[in-house]
Amino acid sequence: MGKDIQNPFDVAVVIATVLRSSLIRAVQSIFRQDLNGRVQILIGIDKHLGSLEAIKQLRHECPDHMSLTVIDLGYSTSTRHGGIYPTRYGGGIRTILSYAANSRLVAYLDDDDWWARDHLSSLIAACTGKGWAFSYRWMVDEETAWPICRDEWDSVGPNRGINKDRFGGFVATSNLILDKQACHFVLPLWSLAAFPDSTGEDRLVFDALLKHHPWAATGRFSSYYELRREHQLHPHHAREFAARGLCWISDRREVATIRRMSKEAAASLERHLFDETISIARGVLALNPFHAETLCLLAKAEWRLGRAAEAVEHIKLAREIDDSDSRITAAATEICTTTR
Repeated sequence: MGKDIQNPFDVAVVIATVLRSSLIRAVQSIFRQDLNGRVQILIGIDKHLGSLEAIKQLRHECPDHMSLTVIDLGYSTSTRHGGIYPTRYGGGIRTILSYAANSRLVAYLDDDDWWARDHLSSLIAACTGKGWAFSYRWMVDEETAWPICRDEWDSVGPNRGINKDRFGGFVATSNLILDKQACHFVLPLWSLAAFPDSTGEDRLVFDALLKHHPWAATGRFSSYYELRREHQLHPHHAREFAARGLCWISDRREVATIRRMSKEAAASLERHLFDETISIARGVLALNPFHAETLCLLAKAEWRLGRAAEAVEHIKLAREIDDSDSRITAAATEICTTTR
């Protein structure tokens, strides 16, 4: 690619994939990172279940300060697809890529997750002087791609959450960064499995990290984790959603209602009916408090009515939920700059 890839990078990002369509979204979220440094992205193809056109597109879009390294062995190393390593999602590929990474710092991203803009910069800052660090995450509805709520019970770090008693806590793959010189012994564990269904490599890695290295948390919810419908209905997730009044997760008819009302709020804003916009938006947020588009509409209406404090609060939350939407970013810049 005509880039200096021999000189070690500031950070490397490892992605194991079977070329699902979501890979493009995942890698594009790396391209958008606000990190002032060089980033190596390593993609390992376990099996071709999708098209290589995604790789061609990503190569074309890759920013100048980033490099894209793709490893395609031509066969799968996972027992799921006829290989010899038990890990269901990638076999030995994460271990291979971790060793291949030309950086001391290695972050991990599943090909169906994605990151906020400050994910890598905040992880690197947190990992300074530590063996590893982690971020927090948003739970996301797979069908709508809407963030459901912050994960405050599952991937929440050492000695916390629903995994405290059984596993000593938990940190998901897409939230981790490792100093691989300090955590060298951990890397082979990405190829193994903790459970009979060939999953749980992340549990093995977390357990090893927990025992041997000082760690830090960013305090930022900067990773987005898609939950399939069957996982949303798992008792420990369903209980937390119900406790937060997120009825649209269990009653999918509310999804259409949220979409309809959000469009009505947008139409009211377009007609400069700001009080009406606010009323409709609040109705949407009563159903889905983290609907970023509606939060943006609400903030715009409040700002037009001179309610600066409320507008700033709501646009900041909208941007935290979705910093990839250019409309939200533009509104945040306008509102926050004007109200300083």
